[in-house]
Amino acid sequence: MGVESAKDKIIVALDVNGPQAALEKAKKLAPHVGLFKLGLQFINSTLASLITPEDPEIAMQNLIALRELFEIVGDKIFWDGKLHDIPNTILNCVPPLAQMKVRMFNVHVSADEAALREAARKKGQSLAIGVTVLTSLSDAQCQIVYGAEPKTKVLQFAKTTFGCGLDGVVCSPQEVTFIRQEGGCASGLLLLTPGVRPEWAAVGDQKRVMTPKEAIEAGADYLVIGRPITDPPPEIGGPVAAAQKIAQEIAEGILGRDV
Repeated sequence: MGVESAKDKIIVALDVNGPQAALEKAKKLAPHVGLFKLGLQFINSTLASLITPEDPEIAMQNLIALRELFEIVGDKIFWDGKLHDIPNTILNCVPPLAQMKVRMFNVHVSADEAALREAARKKGQSLAIGVTVLTSLSDAQCQIVYGAEPKTKVLQFAKTTFGCGLDGVVCSPQEVTFIRQEGGCASGLLLLTPGVRPEWAAVGDQKRVMTPKEAIEAGADYLVIGRPITDPPPEIGGPVAAAQKIAQEIAEGILGRDV
């Protein structure tokens, strides 16, 4: 797999305020990455941009930008809404996502097995992805929240995700090899990994991290990367150069995995 195909494993996190900012970045990056993550910051700020402007013309401009954004990204959307609610709410939240033909969406595995099954049942052609343990949690914090270390809880969540008929999980790159080796049937799930940071990028608020090459060599299918691409260090040369640099690293990781 060359660099041209390696780029398809990159999911760029468009964690920006509103459709105008997302559209600007998507126009530049669409030829150089595989998918775009639209998360809670984008979702909430976009809704506010349509409702709160006193001038209706500004709201209309935001709506036009939103529709243009979806025309550009097409089905290359990872809808990072992190659904976490009762089964009936999940039942009614998922069909609109399937209607929008998003490539994938996620739901917290800790919600409930019944909720996960509803997500799997109503997902249409979209991929339903389970959120395991957030990559911002340290080992100690995971113990406080879940009563277990990350690897133990992530593996449990992965097996639950598989058993409920979902397509993959979000996990830290440090848990990828563990799932592949210890997960049984769940080892065949798609693995999406945030917490990926090139050596030239700041770690930020992520705790359990790896470089793109390391994550791919470990067995990750997709890498969710935000600030290293959307706001790279000046010496890298901008978002497009950062995406290309990461795609090259992914290609090297794939070669290393196949050896």
